[in-house]
Amino acid sequence: MMQIQSLLTPGRTLCDIEGVSKKRVLEILANTISQDIPEIDADDLFRRLVARERLGSTGIGHGIAIPHCRIDKCDRPVGALITLNQSIDFDSIDAEPVDIVFAMLVPENADGEHLQNLAALAGALNNASFREQLRSADSDAMLYEIAIQ
Repeated sequence: MMQIQSLLTPGRTLCDIEGVSKKRVLEILANTISQDIPEIDADDLFRRLVARERLGSTGIGHGIAIPHCRIDKCDRPVGALITLNQSIDFDSIDAEPVDIVFAMLVPENADGEHLQNLAALAGALNNASFREQLRSADSDAMLYEIAIQ
């Protein structure tokens, strides 16, 4: 079972961000991850996340999106979590706007483990009280603590 703390760092956890649009949120995620892991190129990551969204929205419902892609410069799954100060349209399956976005990158050669991690993450985020706790965080540090507990 995947532990969220193995995916996140405090530097990749941002609370109450101005999201504006789906594209802007993906850009923020790419930049945040790239700042924390310099060998990952922000522009390349942004393009990969956008390409994945074109295949179908990663908005899974209940105001949650899990943008994800494969990346060749990482040897383990990497996550980033942001909450938005205002929900944005994400073309989600339930048509609800999104305010919790959890990006996940997996190594280029990842296999079924990647799908298990996504399923575990989606399962955790499907828990209504966990979502409410994430939404109640009022600082990056508090959001990180709630996410990894």
